[in-house]
Amino acid sequence: MEAESEPYVRLATLRTLHRVVADLNAARSLAGTLQAVVEGAVHGLGFDAAAVSLVRPDGDLVVAAVWELEESAMGGPSVLLGQVGSRESWDRLLGVSDHWGTLRFLPYDRGWAVASDIPRWIGDGPMPVYANDWHPADGLLAPMYSAGGDLLGVLSVDRPRSGKRPGAWTREALEMFSLQASIAIGNARLRAEMQRALARLEKEQQALRASEESFRQAFEYAPSGMAITELHGAGRGQLTRVNDALCRLLGRPRAVLRQQSFADLVHPDDRALLERTSAESGRAELRLSRRDGGYQWVCLRNSIVADAAEGPSFLLTHVEDIEDRKRHELQLAHRASHDALTGLPNGAELKARLGRRLCNEPQTVGAVAGHPAGYGEGSYAQPYGGYAVDSYSTHTAYEGLDGADPRAGATHGYVVSEGYPLPGSGYGEHVHAVVPADHGPGGDVWSGPFRSGGAATADKGLAVLFCDLDGFKSINDRFGHNAGDAVLVEVARRLSQAVRDGDTVARLGGDEFVVLADGIGREEAKDLAHRLRNAIIPPMRIDGRGMRVGVSLGVGWAGCGMSIEEVLHTADERMYDEKRARGGAVRGARGERSHRRAG
Repeated sequence: MEAESEPYVRLATLRTLHRVVADLNAARSLAGTLQAVVEGAVHGLGFDAAAVSLVRPDGDLVVAAVWELEESAMGGPSVLLGQVGSRESWDRLLGVSDHWGTLRFLPYDRGWAVASDIPRWIGDGPMPVYANDWHPADGLLAPMYSAGGDLLGVLSVDRPRSGKRPGAWTREALEMFSLQASIAIGNARLRAEMQRALARLEKEQQALRASEESFRQAFEYAPSGMAITELHGAGRGQLTRVNDALCRLLGRPRAVLRQQSFADLVHPDDRALLERTSAESGRAELRLSRRDGGYQWVCLRNSIVADAAEGPSFLLTHVEDIEDRKRHELQLAHRASHDALTGLPNGAELKARLGRRLCNEPQTVGAVAGHPAGYGEGSYAQPYGGYAVDSYSTHTAYEGLDGADPRAGATHGYVVSEGYPLPGSGYGEHVHAVVPADHGPGGDVWSGPFRSGGAATADKGLAVLFCDLDGFKSINDRFGHNAGDAVLVEVARRLSQAVRDGDTVARLGGDEFVVLADGIGREEAKDLAHRLRNAIIPPMRIDGRGMRVGVSLGVGWAGCGMSIEEVLHTADERMYDEKRARGGAVRGARGERSHRRAG
């Protein structure tokens, strides 16, 4: 290149550099940029061959692009493509080479510095005659660095077309070109990284859209109810999204539900349970109101959906219809606590109701939780032990059926602490049962004195009326057990009609029935006993035959501090006192009852 006049050569070189640099910047990819670098070195700087070794992520250098003016018969430098040299070997090679500014020149007599793992190709050019002639084993390297000083790669050029080792002007041009090549390669890498990042972002967005669509379909078309609840802001607790299954379950349109919260829909007795469950991921069985005014048993399962940066975002609630299961559970509980023949509460349920009403310590008059003495009648938010047999919306009657303290835990699958009131508990405030005062001179089986361990008395209390049928055994013996069963059913019906609302009529077993009447005085208990007797003694028609039974009744009183067995035993004794006074069947020599238990 220096053979011609220097001004002309410099002007031509500048024009060529301008063109090849423009080609570098016009490349659309990293591979295109690397190819423009080697072609620019050959066509613009007067070399027959050029190669670029690019630094890989692991630090080693790989031959990424080569170019030769005329392909050699032996294959040329293109055979080097893809070969890898270690970073350590390249650093040693650059270190022992002559420094021509930023360039590195390795004369042929220093070929020992080229490690065996560095890709190298030696052409078949002429051997040098003069000291500045180019030797086929000579090497000229242009290291390319990033703006931060990191090695990007090495541009290797070979066989100047002048046959001479490059002069000062060619070296300077190669330095300028390698600098522009470094910028172009850095930009190309940045573009490639951006394109990969954009591709990853697009892929992630596609996956997110697919995931959102899958969630939408799973949410909207789920066979059970689904809801999303806001956790923050002014709309905290509001239903922001519901599916069709939930709308059908509650009979409410989507637009109406989205203006409400579960707190607006929950049964009042289940509100505390809902509040506890909504505060965290969990499950609860409770009742939600329907559009028709009824309540639907559901199982709520909450899952908190959290954002990685902002924490909990919203609450995803699965609403399962458990109406049939609840109905079945209540039916099973009813069967376990009620007599199969008459439908009345059985002995276990009777004892459970007594157990819920009584505590272990007797109470003096006037000290009953701030209530006046004799506090009893009308003192319960619900009738004593009362519940609707044909209703499964309230299950309080099924709690504590074993006679244990119902506050100690769950019975028949229902948790007492979940906002459900206890029968006769005053919604958690116990009202002591006190034996009413006996104002009579001597008393009889209806209103005689009753000793309760020295406890004080009041005007009203909990009466226990023990009923034993007279003449029932003869009906069983004469007409058979079917007729006897029919008589028991009719007696149960008549007793249920004769008592007050809220009183309990239970079948203790055989032909024995027990009535619990709370908030009642001694005279009222006597009147109730007469009503029960008058209800039973009229003839009844069974299978076309007229039948009649009598009844012996005994009235006992239940007070706190008494055991259930003591209460029932006392009423039983009173009943037998009356039976003995009327000349009926009494106990045998060993204290056993002489009449036959039926049923």
